[in-house]
Amino acid sequence: MSYAADPSRYDGRTPYNRCGRSGLELPAISLGLWQNFGHDRPLETSRAIVRRAFDLGVTHFDLANNYGPPYGSAEENFGALLRSDLRPYRDELVISTKAGYDMWPGPYGDHGSRKYLLASLDQSLGRMGLDYVDIFYSHRFDPGTPLEETMGALDTAVRQGKALYAGISSYSAARTREAHAILARLGTPLLIHQPSYSMLNRWIEAELLEALGELGVGCIVFSPLAQGMLTDRYLHGVPEGSRASQRGSLGPELLSEQNLERIRALNEIAQGRGQTLAQLALAWALRDPRVTSALIGASSVEQLEANLGALARRDFTLDELAEIDRYAVDGGIDIWAASSHE
Repeated sequence: MSYAADPSRYDGRTPYNRCGRSGLELPAISLGLWQNFGHDRPLETSRAIVRRAFDLGVTHFDLANNYGPPYGSAEENFGALLRSDLRPYRDELVISTKAGYDMWPGPYGDHGSRKYLLASLDQSLGRMGLDYVDIFYSHRFDPGTPLEETMGALDTAVRQGKALYAGISSYSAARTREAHAILARLGTPLLIHQPSYSMLNRWIEAELLEALGELGVGCIVFSPLAQGMLTDRYLHGVPEGSRASQRGSLGPELLSEQNLERIRALNEIAQGRGQTLAQLALAWALRDPRVTSALIGASSVEQLEANLGALARRDFTLDELAEIDRYAVDGGIDIWAASSHE
């Protein structure tokens, strides 16, 4: 059965925010395909989630070259969904991808060289069947490559018409300022920064948000639910079959008793507000106007809909924020710190 998008998708349920001082607006919640969209999951499940997201006004879909598993499979699956469902709506979509982590063997399939970034972008476009992506990111800062070379590759991607905008991810405030200055000299503005950020990982508040505000750069935060820690899934430990039980990016060591105590306390605050813990965490991550959008993953349509419910209640009293601050403290979960603290 052919897909027709819901005609009420722009009815206001999903608000849009200006991305820095650019002309681009992004939905307050965007869909990331880091987990749950590779070849290890049924394509029909991915199709149902992506369709429902777009029907609810989520226009931004975020990928990277090595999302899967296996590497590249999330882009392949998203390309299949573009061909079958979303092709007529391409101009309503913001599609992003990244390169910077390991992708293929040898010295040219990792880090931040011009050779790697531009080759990876061509591969990503091929997997998705696209002529261009809307945003192409340097996925992490590479201290072994001159920043001028990495930013020059982003500039080239934009000038070649293979990307409309340039972005960076997990860069420190100082490196962000450098990247912005280099791109400005080249004539390609830095559109957006994608850092990790959550109630248990607040590193961007020290300097990065101030830098982004000054520079007019947008901010889309990833892992606002701390890879699922800020949900009701781990309130009573690590359930069998959960992400934390599989020893991937969320190892059980991150679910320390201290963190679990904080999570349980935050859950009580959420219940007092008539929200789930995930909805509280997303609303909290969006409280600062310098945050353009929050990236969520989803393993089911039901989970997607529940998380988008965060947009119905984003107001906080000063007392609520003060109470949240008692428990929203660094939990030692920033596994991307090596890049963002260079």
